[in-house]
Amino acid sequence: MARFRTLDQLEPAGKRVLLRADLNLPVRGGKITDLTRIERLAPTLRELADKGAKVIVCSHFDRPKGKRVPEMSLKPMAEALSQVLGKPIAFAEDCIGPAAEQATAAMKDGEVLVLENTRYHAGEEKNDPALVEGLAKLADVFVNDAFSAAHRAHASTEGVARKLPAYAGRLMQAELEALDAALGNPARPVVAIVGGAKVSTKLDLLGNLSKKVDVLVIGGAMANTFLAAQGKSMGKSLQEGEMHDTALRILEEAKAGGCEILLPDDLVVAAAFAANAAHRTVPADGVPPDMMALDVGPATVAAVEARLKKASTLVWNGPFGAFEIPPFDTATVQVAQTVAGLTTSAGLKSIGGGGDTVSALRHAGVSDRMTYVSSAGGAFLEWLEGKELPGVAVLETA
Repeated sequence: MARFRTLDQLEPAGKRVLLRADLNLPVRGGKITDLTRIERLAPTLRELADKGAKVIVCSHFDRPKGKRVPEMSLKPMAEALSQVLGKPIAFAEDCIGPAAEQATAAMKDGEVLVLENTRYHAGEEKNDPALVEGLAKLADVFVNDAFSAAHRAHASTEGVARKLPAYAGRLMQAELEALDAALGNPARPVVAIVGGAKVSTKLDLLGNLSKKVDVLVIGGAMANTFLAAQGKSMGKSLQEGEMHDTALRILEEAKAGGCEILLPDDLVVAAAFAANAAHRTVPADGVPPDMMALDVGPATVAAVEARLKKASTLVWNGPFGAFEIPPFDTATVQVAQTVAGLTTSAGLKSIGGGGDTVSALRHAGVSDRMTYVSSAGGAFLEWLEGKELPGVAVLETA
């Protein structure tokens, strides 16, 4: 694993610390619906403040595209952060310029300030030098605790890290250590579960994982494409006909590299994509013409569990079926509970991530029983694809 500067190498007392957070929280009807990202940020923030730093928090929220959109202000996030931390938090009406400079100048050691949305400036996504200079001017050091934004070379994630001494926060550190345990230097055998709708959106992921894991389990609708490519009738199931040749190539390359690819042996099918629709289990090559596959069946679950019981490490990205609607959540829930049990009883290192995966693990009630569940979406996926993340690379020590 590459070495990164962490808070263990930082003496923050009396310093102005620019903390890149991810306050891009889910909001519905003007109300924040999930505080997970703030709760995961809290340990870094508390540590810095308790050690006497002036903590200046910056983040993006949504996509204002360089304009001041009132509904995309970070002020509600600052208020939520105040509630989670149990202490008052100041707010600056801009992230650079006089408003930000005056607010930071007024800070005392141990205080926290949240700056306004960095994406109110078009220069954020362009990594504009002027915005980088404006942010760097506010602080003595930079701490990045937003792994979920680390796949973007933006002013507040990559640019400012080149202007100030830069460190990984505790959440960033935890993400990097978990990912290293998953693929960088894993305990073997390694099993990867990949689900999702389309092969075309996960080509890089499948290609990279097939070179690094011992068993690659393919579920979700993308499994339909692999089965159809093998000449199996999939009825009305979602699948990508134009990806058949690609699917066959992936299978061949994985076999040549010594990676076992596990496809469904049986499928749960229904005539309608609806909750509690009439359904039945059929062999993987026996989907009726008027039906569609919406989950994998018990034989497939048993085959997956057999591999997991021999595994030392699991990487999970994507559910097995349409887990949002019962009973097509059955396989995902059952495998998730098996994973949680093996994590507790057998020391399985279980790492999951990606939006649907996090939702599925919560739905199964096991997100707190995994070794690590990544709060990042795109960054987690790009790391699994083997891509360099600009916001991470800039933190590396020589």
